Amino acid sequence: MDRVLQPPLVDSTACLCRVDARLKTVAGAKKYVPGTKLCLQPDIKPSIHPTRQRAPREKSRTQSPLLPGLPDDLAIACLIRVPRNELHKLRLVCKRWYRLLAGNFFYSLRKNLGIAEEWIYITKRDRDGKISWHAFDPIYQHWQPLPPVPKEYSEALGFGCAVLSGCHLYLFGGKDPVRGSMRRVIFYSARTNKWHRAPDMLRRRHFFGSCVINNCLYVAGGENEGVHRSLRSAEVYDPNKNRWSFISDMSTAMVPFIGVVYEGKWFLKGLGSHRQVLSEVYQPETDTWKPVYDGMVTEWRNPSTTINGRLYALDCKDGCKLKLYDETSDSWSKYIDSKMHLGNSKALEAAALLPLNGKLCIIRNNLSISLVDVSKCDSAGEANSELLWETIAGKGQFKTMVTNFLSNLAGRNGLKNHIVHCQVLQA
Repeated sequence: MDRVLQPPLVDSTACLCRVDARLKTVAGAKKYVPGTKLCLQPDIKPSIHPTRQRAPREKSRTQSPLLPGLPDDLAIACLIRVPRNELHKLRLVCKRWYRLLAGNFFYSLRKNLGIAEEWIYITKRDRDGKISWHAFDPIYQHWQPLPPVPKEYSEALGFGCAVLSGCHLYLFGGKDPVRGSMRRVIFYSARTNKWHRAPDMLRRRHFFGSCVINNCLYVAGGENEGVHRSLRSAEVYDPNKNRWSFISDMSTAMVPFIGVVYEGKWFLKGLGSHRQVLSEVYQPETDTWKPVYDGMVTEWRNPSTTINGRLYALDCKDGCKLKLYDETSDSWSKYIDSKMHLGNSKALEAAALLPLNGKLCIIRNNLSISLVDVSKCDSAGEANSELLWETIAGKGQFKTMVTNFLSNLAGRNGLKNHIVHCQVLQA
């Protein structure tokens, strides 16, 4: 009985598959490699072929430089010095530039060299309840375009907003007009100019308090649509673990309306289940809550923030006067007055107070922005404190005052835009 002839295994030393890839045909290969034979495994996939595996390395060695005539390290040293408002154009040059500007390496170099720029991001609600947002470049004093807010937050109420890692702006929780309270979490990256999803919160909630301590996002209190509307629960999100975890419950259920991080502790002030005013402080090291009744919370107003270890708050509705908390006397005893008060209209009301490039930044509902150099507060004194103030986005301020006056005479004083959140992102 004749044996069935099996094709021999491929002889790698004689198989044409091992011939240099520059020899395109079998005939051409035989001229240079005598005694070679055709491979008896013609169905070998090109993707696992040895010569194909070497191709990416050969391609990477011959890829074009970032800038012609310069090594890549020098090219990167040039590109990181481009102003932030021009970086979106660099992404359009080629794929290598796009990948470079989409990664963390590029922006970490900018930050380490002290050339990263901070922009103000303002989220506002219009007269129809629609959410929109804008970015302001304080160096060139221009408003920059942004991708639209995702649909789930286009009409949301009572949602939180915070910044992690200096460049990621998070929107979380809130109440959808149709679906009710949400657990959803999304974030915008200032480095990619895109929105991304993040893990949902553990509880549905809206009108809650939130803060950032050690680059972790804390959320507490608020409301939901269950039997117990006011919440005591609290949770924390760690971006390194990409996970939410419960922390200790608050002493009492609360709907916070003001909060600040001071000396590593989170202070909250809000309304209890019986509409009484409550104040609590949370210490992350011990994971404990306790009521607080000191002089700080007694005269505490919103908005407030800390800078250089000091706690500041606004002392008037238009944000033209600041007060400083004195821990020694446990009182708000020092003031920084611009002596240029604008009025008490809703359009001129200060909606946010936050640090920007070492100064305090005040944002009003009419999108006028003032800076206060608090680092010179001690040397200037209260008598000359108006010298510390600077307006960087004042277009429409006088117009708003006149329009508001005429609207009052006509009986129309509706607010066109209302600022919901303000944050600073670095890139």
